[in-house]
Amino acid sequence: MSLENKNAVVYGAGGAVGGAVARAFARDGARVFLTGRNLAALDSLAKQIAADGGSAETAEVDAVDEDAVNRHLDAVVASAGSVDVSFNAIGIPQQGVQGIPLAELSVDSFRRPIMTYTTAHFVTATAAGRRMVPQGSGVIMMHTPEPARIGAPLVGGMGPMWAALEGLNRSLSAEFGPYGVRSLCLRTTGMVDTPVIDVVFGLHAKAIGITAEEFAGIMNGMTHRKRPTSLAELADVAALLASDRAAAMTGTVANLTGGVIVD
Repeated sequence: MSLENKNAVVYGAGGAVGGAVARAFARDGARVFLTGRNLAALDSLAKQIAADGGSAETAEVDAVDEDAVNRHLDAVVASAGSVDVSFNAIGIPQQGVQGIPLAELSVDSFRRPIMTYTTAHFVTATAAGRRMVPQGSGVIMMHTPEPARIGAPLVGGMGPMWAALEGLNRSLSAEFGPYGVRSLCLRTTGMVDTPVIDVVFGLHAKAIGITAEEFAGIMNGMTHRKRPTSLAELADVAALLASDRAAAMTGTVANLTGGVIVD
């Protein structure tokens, strides 16, 4: 149980990525605190985790609301004694954001993901860091797909935003690392076992005049394995990197793109 006696907070836990990561954390022994804006989805996930023998608590928290995030983390520390892992997996609807050429994209549509994601990650990461520094340990984690690194068309403000998150990850490590707090990013391909990818692939396919299945085939063909990253693969690596077995890793990106990006 590599995360035994660890307390992990997951933002956006009601989504596919957040839910998979939370289950992996709980499976490896962590007490997980599930947050998001859909309490019913969080409660359902908590019941699944409990049925599997894990420990989970839920709270309705908007990750862009600094006061709400701080109040929740204060409650976690009061209840559990520490915050050891913070994983941000929030998301926003992609309609009107992706699948539109930059020259035709409105300023508001370009700005929406940049403002939402960077604000939420800054708020949750720094709030976690302030509580981790005094205890001399902790792990801050985030997730990006491959357009953070490669030039991809029709992603609107998402590409610059993902690149900004990876830059934030490096800055967090530089500032918090000397105090024993690690910061890590997990970079994947688009994951076909998440509902949002059906929407994203559909938007891109429609924009270039092919079917969503054909677009998925193109994406798979870009990898060395000829298949995308799975949710299970992402969650397993997240659990590993959150543990002390990955103590030497900070300020870096775990490349899970299957060869789309070769470091």
